[in-house]
Amino acid sequence: MNAIVKINDAVNGFAWGWFGLILLLGTGLVCTVITKFFQITRIGHWWRKTIGMVLHEDSHVKTETGSVSQFQALCTALAATIGTGNIAGVAAAICVGGPGAVFWMWIAAILGMMTNYSENILGIYFRRRNTEGEWSGGAMYYLSDGLGSYKGCKGIGKALAVIFAFFAVIASFGIGNMGQINKITLNIESAFFSNMNSATLGGVSVVNWVIGFVLMIIGAAIILGGLKRVAAVAERIVPFMAIIYVIGAIIIMFMNFNMLGAMFVSIFKFAFGPRAVAGGAAGTAVQIALNTVKSGCKRGVFSNEAGLGSSVMVHSNSNVKEPVRQGLWGIFEVFADTIIVCTMTAIVVLSSGAVDLSTGLPEEGVNDATLVAKAFGAHFGKGGEMFVAIAVLLFAFTTVMGWSHYGSKAVEYLFGVKGAKIYRVIFVLMIISGAVMTSSLAWDISDTFNGLMMLPNLIGVLSLTPLVVKLTNNYVDRKINGKDIEPILSYDPEIQKEMAEAVKAGAE
Repeated sequence: MNAIVKINDAVNGFAWGWFGLILLLGTGLVCTVITKFFQITRIGHWWRKTIGMVLHEDSHVKTETGSVSQFQALCTALAATIGTGNIAGVAAAICVGGPGAVFWMWIAAILGMMTNYSENILGIYFRRRNTEGEWSGGAMYYLSDGLGSYKGCKGIGKALAVIFAFFAVIASFGIGNMGQINKITLNIESAFFSNMNSATLGGVSVVNWVIGFVLMIIGAAIILGGLKRVAAVAERIVPFMAIIYVIGAIIIMFMNFNMLGAMFVSIFKFAFGPRAVAGGAAGTAVQIALNTVKSGCKRGVFSNEAGLGSSVMVHSNSNVKEPVRQGLWGIFEVFADTIIVCTMTAIVVLSSGAVDLSTGLPEEGVNDATLVAKAFGAHFGKGGEMFVAIAVLLFAFTTVMGWSHYGSKAVEYLFGVKGAKIYRVIFVLMIISGAVMTSSLAWDISDTFNGLMMLPNLIGVLSLTPLVVKLTNNYVDRKINGKDIEPILSYDPEIQKEMAEAVKAGAE
């Protein structure tokens, strides 16, 4: 175990070093600039075409075999992104980097909106149907067929596609399985079994084993049914769980309304780290500042996954015809996940008394894994802790559902449809491992493979920015400026023809 920790620390230091962070934020900045700050200048348009369309029948109806509705695609993507990163992840970011880490989560989200947008439109543009008639898309396809289409880059594109798919499979067991199940177990145990002296099995509480086994059975019933079953469950659970959690956080916010100003002041005041202790060296202050930036960016990406190239694998299964239309859902996805849900969690944490708002430093003995539950408990009693335990259960378990699809699509790229079916079985069996492993290692492994997925994906997105501009301008000219020009919808001439005819018939 010590050897695994050392290896993971070394790889994590590379993936999440300054090269990775600059590549992440830089890609978001480039995508923002080349699209003329689309997430801001076109906020009314993407708002109307996403959340404004939820009650519209077209966003729910599945119109073809092998696809899910636009709303189901969003809910499945949100199922994978709104997870423990929004609760324990935000708490961890604040405990490590201080209140200022929230500022960097916001920055990563604002830029990440356009990274996610770009990933989604590339995913739709380069998708194709597999042998079972289901849409398949993702970073591996725009790396191999997009980057690979450039002169002399065919081998590089293919190699990066395989590397991305491999890391996505491994990451699905970290961020998408072990990390989520681990936090479910910790919070359920704390809320419901804290006073129980449980027997142990293999050095692990029997309660943990039982929780893991029950979750594995439930996971099997949903995940082994494939994307359509996952999407159907996500469509029903995700809106409910997000709204209820946000309402609970808003109640706490109003209960601590007098602290609201101090909370936001501390976020901006300590954006570059809590002040170094009296007499501390300048190098210490710099290191604290770097930890704040890194912690905020890492946890921001862990939460909304913009830049990982993960959620594009489910967005590509949408019945949408227009690449940019699904890109708009990508913008909303990051907005809902980080700007809304993570901010609500940050308010709960900063009003809990666990962080000194005057120094930006966490109080001694703070446990970030159960901090949010304790904060709810302080306001609502034991029922508050139980509420968070249930919220973590729903948030995290739907993340497991979503990531099972991501991993299966990566395996499908590497080994075909049959390989994806075998993967789902292994993924379900691995659920129990998250319930019995240590919390810190689960998070560290998740962080590492997030970064390793991110690197080839961002290289692909950056290399295809001219195409992102072309697709965006084509959409804006047709749908916003009213120009009568041919739509650009797919790299494949046959799919282009099929989708163009559907668009002319009124389907988007």
